[in-house]
Amino acid sequence: MLANKPYVIGLTGGIGCGKSEAARFLESLGAAHFDADEVSRALTAEDGEALDEIRRVFGDHAFREDGTLDRGKLGKLVFGNEPARRALEGILHPLVQRNMLQAMDEAARAGVEVVILDVPLLFETGMDALCDETWALSVPRERQITRIVARDGLSPEDALARIESQMPLEERNARATHVVNTDRPIERTQAELEQLYRAARKRAEKG
Repeated sequence: MLANKPYVIGLTGGIGCGKSEAARFLESLGAAHFDADEVSRALTAEDGEALDEIRRVFGDHAFREDGTLDRGKLGKLVFGNEPARRALEGILHPLVQRNMLQAMDEAARAGVEVVILDVPLLFETGMDALCDETWALSVPRERQITRIVARDGLSPEDALARIESQMPLEERNARATHVVNTDRPIERTQAELEQLYRAARKRAEKG
């Protein structure tokens, strides 16, 4: 058991790379899982902490008549629009990071040994600095587009726009401690994840 803080693994990867499935598997091995997307959804849900600033920056047309955020409209405003996307990230990322840091503090007090920080924009936001090591899930772009289209019902063009709004795969992979290919049977991916996790646990135990 760690005396001070958990061993932190940053889990990242482009949209459609299988990050959610990987995180669930790592949870089943005993890791605590903190999901940046889940935090972001809470921040933008009804009465969420980020809503007032989003309204100030993007106006009432990003909201429904009942006052809730219209994620579809907001998505159309920011995807393919670099200044708008950066403005939204400037609102959300500091709040997400603050929430994740609070969750990590609680994990430390609870004696948690290993934490998975599940962050799509891990390197872009600088949250890799919080991690002891980083794992990037990777899949060829053609497969990535196919998965996004099937999962989200987007056109291939919209899927590509979302991919290109993130860090290029080559750069992400070059910055990661480990790269895990998810374009193969899930059993093989899980076997590699388990091997990496067991090795991380050993490093955590050594302190």
